Amino acid sequence: MKPTPVARHARSGPPLAPLRHLRQLTAAVRRLQAGAGPAPALALVLGSGFAGVRDAVTVEWSAPFARLPGFVAPEVPGHAGAVLVGRLAGVRVCVLAGRAHYYEGHDLATVTYPVRVLARWGVRLLVLTNAAGGIHPRLRPGDFLALRDHINFMGAHPLRGPAPPGLERFVDLSAVYDAALRAHLHAAARETGVRLRAGVYLAVSGPSYETPAEIRAFARLGADAVGMSTVPEAIVARQCGLRVAGLSCITNRAAGLSDRPITHAEVLTVAGQIRERATRLLGAFVRRVGGA
Repeated sequence: MKPTPVARHARSGPPLAPLRHLRQLTAAVRRLQAGAGPAPALALVLGSGFAGVRDAVTVEWSAPFARLPGFVAPEVPGHAGAVLVGRLAGVRVCVLAGRAHYYEGHDLATVTYPVRVLARWGVRLLVLTNAAGGIHPRLRPGDFLALRDHINFMGAHPLRGPAPPGLERFVDLSAVYDAALRAHLHAAARETGVRLRAGVYLAVSGPSYETPAEIRAFARLGADAVGMSTVPEAIVARQCGLRVAGLSCITNRAAGLSDRPITHAEVLTVAGQIRERATRLLGAFVRRVGGA
């Protein structure tokens, strides 16, 4: 039996999503250029736990995501949903205050679209931050983790579908997180007295927190922390040729490693307690990297 035209359309629909977003890239980049001028070399995506960094930016131009074609506003507390361009620690940067998440119902083309816009605009270095649950026994709430690798357990891949023109579909991920940028993070941590370790981040789709059995399995796989973001953006950033640094703040012990239930309120509470340290750490990092 031949499929109906409706069935054929439904079957071919999802892979076209990246191409749909490509049509919006030019408009979004033009909006950024008109408002903020040339792209800074460095951009930061602020996840939960890093919202305080935006208050340290001397803003030259800003816009809510709703004013930029193709951007979607986050619905999660702690994610403002705005683009800021200005100076952090004296260095011109672009800051995405918040991000959209896969668990909110968006496809990964939508989640990673802002990274493609930044790359097309001219950004070269990207810092991805997040809040994460600590799996490694030496990680405690309030610690920071510099990502040296990741495990994608989200059940989806952001490069699925047609590759954008001029970009590689089969992207090498043997060194997603730039070693030189990670060294700058460690140097900034020593300078500011912030406790920072390096490790592997495992991404799940969410929005539920993991079970103790899943955390035991993730530990056996080599994961040091677990969260619900960052990995799709890092993969797309590498496809676009950006150098990437990843930074997690540990806001809770993962399931089964503490006798307390995990709540988003707890995550935000710990995030609020460490916002000053997060700001110091990223400020020192930005000073070290400069506009390189």
